[in-house]
Parts: sequence; C-alpha cells; structure tokens
Amino acid sequence: MKVAVTGATGFVGNRLVERLNAEGHTVVVLTRNLDRGKRVFPTSAFPKVEVVAYTPLESGEWQAVISGCDGVVNLAGEPIAEGRWTPQRKQAILDSRKIGTEKIVEAIAQANPKPSVLVNASAIGYYGSSETVTFDETSPPADDFLAQVCQAWETAASKVKESSTRLVILRTGIVLGMGGAIAKMLPPFQLFAGGPIGSGRQWVSWIHREDLVNLILSALTQPNLEGTFNATAPNPVRMAELCTALGEVLNRPSWLPVPDFAIEALLGDAAVVVLEGQRVFPKQTQAFGFNYQYPAVKQALQEILHKV
Repeated sequence: MKVAVTGATGFVGNRLVERLNAEGHTVVVLTRNLDRGKRVFPTSAFPKVEVVAYTPLESGEWQAVISGCDGVVNLAGEPIAEGRWTPQRKQAILDSRKIGTEKIVEAIAQANPKPSVLVNASAIGYYGSSETVTFDETSPPADDFLAQVCQAWETAASKVKESSTRLVILRTGIVLGMGGAIAKMLPPFQLFAGGPIGSGRQWVSWIHREDLVNLILSALTQPNLEGTFNATAPNPVRMAELCTALGEVLNRPSWLPVPDFAIEALLGDAAVVVLEGQRVFPKQTQAFGFNYQYPAVKQALQEILHKV
C-alpha cells in the first residue's frame, strides 16, 4: 500500500508513519518544512518514506504525488490550544483545515489513478461543550468557533466523494501518549504540585495514541468502513478522575487544582478547550467492531508512563 500523509511530523502523524513504515508500506510525507521532514524521517531508518515539500493552502506541483497513492491521511492543521485566539490566529486555524483539505481533495480529483480512500481528521469540538449532555456521531453540531471550524473541515472533505473516493472522517478527542496533553500535565505532578485543571468536573473524551493509529489503519485497509466515527475511547472521564489516575500511576498527589483564571490568562478564548468538555461516546466506532487496546484511562496512563 502507498499512503500520502499530511501532518506527518505531528504527535499522531509521526507514530502513524512509523507504523506504516514498519509494516512495509510506502509513505509519501507531505510537509511544509522539507528539512524538518527529512530529519524526522531519515532514509536510513525509513527506507520506504518519501518526504515531499508542499504548500497546503495553494495548488501546485506537489499535488501530482497523490497519483498512484492507495490512500491519503489528512491530519494537518494549526494547533488549537497553543496561544490566544486573536482574529489572525482564528483565521489560520480555520484556513489550515478548510483550505488545506480543499487542496488535498483537489489533488485527489486530478490524480490518475486516484486513491481509493481519504481518511480526514476532524474533532469532537464539532459537538460543543456540556457537563450534562452526551454526544455520539448522530448528535448535531454546535455553533461556537470550534464547531464551525469542524463543520467547514468536514464539508471540504466531503467533496472527495465526487471522485468516487471512500471517505472516513475521524472526530478525535484528547490524544493520550508520551507527548501532547500528557507532556504538559506531567511537570507539576513530578513536582508534587499536580491537580485538576479548572473545576475538575468537565468531561474529557480521550483516546490512546495507539488506538487512534490503529483506527486510522483500519480506515485505510477496510473498504466497508466509511462515514463519520468518533475517535474516542468508550469511557470518557471527568478531569478530576483523569488527574487522580495520573497521580496514582506516578505515585504523586493530585490535590492542587489549576484555577480557571490562570488558564484564561494564558490562553484567552482558547481556554475553552481545557476548561469546558464534552462527554462523547464512539457509538459508530464500536458498532463497526473496532477493538480498543486501551478502553480505560488508568490502563492507558500505565502503558504511557511505565518508563517515567
């Protein structure tokens, strides 16, 4: 199988390329920074990985590399919670997903032969936030900024159906692994100053990185998997429960909460990502029969942190 991957140097994409390479597949890594891509995926360690420079918001010669690929995995997008949501940043967050996906779909339309499947990222921000409502793949979208971004993202991806390419949209929750959210939460716990963020009552719908990568691989290889799926574990937890489990695994206390105002001072409007949550269930993912390796959060954290 030959697979093109955007967002390949990111937290999820990096692991996906490692798995594809280890299983003997050919991978085309599309990256904005060619030097970085070659450092992350050196030929000596990744003999079947080709690193190609691309301009994600523009049409160009890079689009020709999609021809002959069996599948495309589109994970690219500006980070959501790594800075204040200025008007310029909000536009960059939207454009990186909407226009970036449009250019991938355009490349698929021009390809000969065409990829048989596009696996496109989305996010559970589609549903908005609530402490009381539960969500699954049939739930309607909210109308806040993140929900609007997700809807534009998914609408852009849906145009690939005009090329008779199978589409799988994965609405991803908080991805747990050695990096990402866990890397940001570890330091205070290691200093015996860890605790819940905000009220601790907000729901965290999460997934272990290995389960997410396995779900992407299933989407690439199983032709009967099509449509929209929540890429979350079947057991969402409240923030306080996540932090308690993290403290237990690290053998550290979990008693010092991070107040709302501290997060808001750092992130502004983007604080909504960590201060408000949603209880999301992977109804369609489970109906398909996907087998989670890490369905429980403490089990997931034990695997992630066993070397810490």
